[in-house]
Amino acid sequence: MASLQCSPAYKSILRQLSTHHLHTRSLAPSRSFLKNTTSISKPFSTTSAYYRDMTGTNKILTSKNMNEQVRKAEYAVRGELAIRSEELKNELAKGAKLPFKRVVGCNIGNPQALDQKPITFFRQVASLTEYPELLKDENRQLALKIYPSDAIDRAKLLLKHIGSVGAYSHSQGIPHIRENVAKFIEKRDGFAADPSKIFLTQGASAGVQLTLQMIVENNKVGIMIPIPQYPLYTATLSVLDANPVPYYLDESKGWGLTTEELQRSFDEAAKKGIDTRALVIINPGNPTGQCLSEQNMREIIDFCKQNRVILLADEVYQTNIYQPEERPFHSFKKVLKSMGPAYEGFEMISYHSISKGMVGECGRRGGYFECEGMCDSILEQIYKISSISLCPNVQGQILVDLMVNPPQKGEPSYEMYKKEYDDIYFSLIKRASILEKTFNGLEGCTCNTADGAMYLFPQIRLPKKAIAAAHAAGKEPDQFYCMAMLEATGVCMVAGSGFGQVDGTAHFRSTFLPQPELFEEFCSGIKNFHAGFMNKYRD
Repeated sequence: MASLQCSPAYKSILRQLSTHHLHTRSLAPSRSFLKNTTSISKPFSTTSAYYRDMTGTNKILTSKNMNEQVRKAEYAVRGELAIRSEELKNELAKGAKLPFKRVVGCNIGNPQALDQKPITFFRQVASLTEYPELLKDENRQLALKIYPSDAIDRAKLLLKHIGSVGAYSHSQGIPHIRENVAKFIEKRDGFAADPSKIFLTQGASAGVQLTLQMIVENNKVGIMIPIPQYPLYTATLSVLDANPVPYYLDESKGWGLTTEELQRSFDEAAKKGIDTRALVIINPGNPTGQCLSEQNMREIIDFCKQNRVILLADEVYQTNIYQPEERPFHSFKKVLKSMGPAYEGFEMISYHSISKGMVGECGRRGGYFECEGMCDSILEQIYKISSISLCPNVQGQILVDLMVNPPQKGEPSYEMYKKEYDDIYFSLIKRASILEKTFNGLEGCTCNTADGAMYLFPQIRLPKKAIAAAHAAGKEPDQFYCMAMLEATGVCMVAGSGFGQVDGTAHFRSTFLPQPELFEEFCSGIKNFHAGFMNKYRD
């Protein structure tokens, strides 16, 4: 891949970064983080003729006159490494002789791309809603030869409230499904939820983008984000011309978070004239996998109240909890409501998704967000913006319904559902432990335990020669390492510089989603590559 580090566009963006008010203290994001999250030169492979700028032509729209904020945005998990992995897949498909037989995409939490089996009941119901002829009374006996009775009954109930899956739904989401989401939240938290304050979305990402769009009034607005962070946030803030206000998770304390660090971040932004409006909390963490304690969550809520900051709770990994006794998941809604009437009117938005957990239906694009304490005029504006897109896709909404209201004990499909769910869950726990031990066994590598989510984020201490070789190639050291791993093993991970990290450190993020039958080979390949890499560049 050609280096774009010294391009005029890159230099121009670096000049613009001074207006984004990002920290420059000793624990500031590394230069690579600023490059990867608030700027972009070309998002596609420079070897692809299709995506090259057509210089010398009279095209009306070019990369020079397009929306600058879009050009500046970058999404690290689908960046250079992911592009190269697709090229390698194509080469393998054409019969190329490579050092590996398969590209393993550990760059993104995409379970079914790595052969996680879909939940049978979910697919049965979804397929029946697509072909309602099978639901007619005269065809019931035929359908019962293929489908269990509760799948048939669920599909009929859904279609009673939907009509046709090919028709637009209510812009806020199908009322029946929002009612089921509200029941799920009440059962989870012990506090009532209002369906009128729940919006179904095209995955949690769409909900995050919509709500940030509501919050960002102008280019003086700041949004607090964790470092390391999920690149959705910096990419969206870049498009909105808003200011990321970084706060740091403490790697030495299991990626812990203190309100002292939150206050430092908020106060430094204020000194720079930034109007900080919201705080993003990812719990369980992505890419870091930590799970907040209830006491820590109370402190965070108090911080938000004292500083008049909206809390944005990204809780899409709430069922991916691997130490439930020591580190259980608590929703921010539950913690907030338990704090009593003094917190009435506290403004918070929480997000959930069908893409994660044991469901893993990423491609169906389903999710929701719940608004707490937001004024009616803002809810009206959110509805208006939702209406512009007409509605979330209906099959995604159906999967949300199934996620929050799966088969219950005593129903025909319950035993199979429970077994499939548990098999995935306990396998994830095992795979997380194996990969953590693998990373901690690598020379110069340390890795914290994953309390939740789907990722490990180890720190790697590379030899000086490797760092020098990376700089000579125009790459950050962790990007250089990950690219070398991809070329040697077919394993695609994401460099820590794409998520943000303490200056002078190097990390990478990997899912532990490869299936059990491949896991030993997967870990062995990483070990062999790492040993060879360290020997090649040994000081």
